Amino acid sequence: MTQDILLSNASLILKDEVIMGTLHLREGLIAGITRGGGVPEGAVDCQGDMLAPGLVELHTDNLERHLSPRPKVDWPHGAAIVAHDRELAGAGITTVFDAIRVGSIVSGGQRRYGKYARRMADEIIAMRAAGALRISHHIHLRAETCSETLVEELAEFGPRDRIGIVSMMDHTPGQRQFSDMGKYKDYVCGKHGLPADEFEGYVAFLRGIHAEYGAKHEAATVAAARKLGATLASHDDTTATQVAASHTHGVTLAEFPTTIEAANACRQLGLLTIMGAPNLVRGGSHSGNVAAAELAGRDRLDILSSDYVPASLLMGAVRLAQMWGDYPRGMATVSAAPARAVGLTDRGVLAVGLRADVIRFAVIDDTPVLRGTWSAGVQVS
Repeated sequence: MTQDILLSNASLILKDEVIMGTLHLREGLIAGITRGGGVPEGAVDCQGDMLAPGLVELHTDNLERHLSPRPKVDWPHGAAIVAHDRELAGAGITTVFDAIRVGSIVSGGQRRYGKYARRMADEIIAMRAAGALRISHHIHLRAETCSETLVEELAEFGPRDRIGIVSMMDHTPGQRQFSDMGKYKDYVCGKHGLPADEFEGYVAFLRGIHAEYGAKHEAATVAAARKLGATLASHDDTTATQVAASHTHGVTLAEFPTTIEAANACRQLGLLTIMGAPNLVRGGSHSGNVAAAELAGRDRLDILSSDYVPASLLMGAVRLAQMWGDYPRGMATVSAAPARAVGLTDRGVLAVGLRADVIRFAVIDDTPVLRGTWSAGVQVS
């Protein structure tokens, strides 16, 4: 239960318009919206700043960065979860689907990596139950089909875990995100320290794993999403054929399609397209794939994800709002659209009766400056 809060003299970004007015928060919900620039007694004078729905993040790897701030460093998980939570609140994100990898490689010598998803999910759920987190956390399982243990790891989860999203990912070299083998070599040798003389052997090793397990793991991922009642997403679709296969599996979200061809196919088949806000802010993909701005210009971008830079989500939404000349439409890509895509009907829009997830920000020299974040009516940043 929270006290009444009046945020006045603000530019309210509503579903279809922007108005000057006052937003009334009470007991965790939006209790009223009043037009006009006045500042009632006891209200917070927002001095013309914008008020928008709290941001909804469907796919972020940010938690992994806190878990392993340096190579081979395993930071205490409770502290990592809290730091991640506070960083997202400070970026205006009030709902997050924490992406956790399922599927490990247990052979391969030094290039193997172990399971952690069940333990990580338990720790997030426990921190959430203890009231240690400031924003709303949900679980997103990133199912890596190019792995050796995916079936066993997926079996550790059940409907009681309330998994929100299961995404089907295939990072086999030479296709999808890693179609450009030169950029893939830069990625694994530069970021992950693979010696250059081991690159070809590593590629052959991963392709062998995919040949043995890929089809089996794809089927297991589709079955797991159905069992868990989760939204099924694809990842890095590159061709119309891949999008058609995703659609057949029941995919409704296409994360980071890598080509215009794939994005066009998504629109034709009714899949919502998620693109990375860092791609938009930087002006292009770091992997050499299609630019988010190009898809936005072609009306092929539905949702933004901060991916690996939490602060990019608000930046990207403002960039789209300016590109389209439409703040409600731009902000919807980080609030209403992602909320609807995963069945969250109680947030994502400034409307009476919905959760009081709200952000206040100004735009200075085209850069959004966050002034405050409220999660269920409580100021968390």
